[in-house]
Amino acid sequence: MSIDKLEEEVEVLQDEMEALEENCDTLDLCKEEDGCSRCDAFRKMEEINAKIEELEEKIEELISAEEEE
Repeated sequence: MSIDKLEEEVEVLQDEMEALEENCDTLDLCKEEDGCSRCDAFRKMEEINAKIEELEEKIEELISAEEEE
């Protein structure tokens, strides 16, 4: 997969993350002390963060491989 394609995926995930964060602030569950641990949006944000980190690692690997060539 190309670096550009991976960067596009990261951007899409970041946009999705922003939308979830904005929604999260409005949920009654978020106002409760342990609300995040029971919130589906919060779990989704954690999954997205993990995917973003994974994609960014792949981008770094590809950049390093290109620099070595």
